[in-house]
Amino acid sequence: MSRIGKQPVALPKGVTVNIDGENHIKVKGPKGELARQLHKAIKVEATPAQVVCTRPSDSNEHKALHGLTRTLVANMVKGVTDGYVRYLDIVGVGYKAALQGSALLINIGYSHPVHREPPKGIEFGVEQVRGAGFTLVVKGIDKEQVGQVCAELRAIRAPEPYKGKGIKYREEVIQRKMGKAGKTGK
Repeated sequence: MSRIGKQPVALPKGVTVNIDGENHIKVKGPKGELARQLHKAIKVEATPAQVVCTRPSDSNEHKALHGLTRTLVANMVKGVTDGYVRYLDIVGVGYKAALQGSALLINIGYSHPVHREPPKGIEFGVEQVRGAGFTLVVKGIDKEQVGQVCAELRAIRAPEPYKGKGIKYREEVIQRKMGKAGKTGK
């Protein structure tokens, strides 16, 4: 039995959920509105206080979809109430980042600065950490979209394993390699 799927999703004050007959869900809250098409096998019911997901059988597919559907709904509710924030650290001498309007301008060792416009629903920020470089801040209400934008920013210059230079997630630990060993022996 899915332990996550059978837990109801509590709705905070100011959040409304609308579900039509084809499992299309709309969650509206103080930070905005999200919509998503859920799998038709899982039944989703909303009351003013909570959202409950139920599955038709105990097959492995339905068990997996049960937990997934509940988590997707919970992420939407959290997104419209609190939002999501991810931090990316820029590590390397001379590597810089700045905001140009709402767009991001990154100098990361290429012959040209990299320019990124935020997609709809995403907001960029830059923090300068004293002596440690720059931190990119990605904010939004859709967890999936925030994660995708962060992955695209990290891919501009992924951290390398020798000195750890590049763009990395704040919580990411880079496995370091030794590098060349000096000549030993005679």
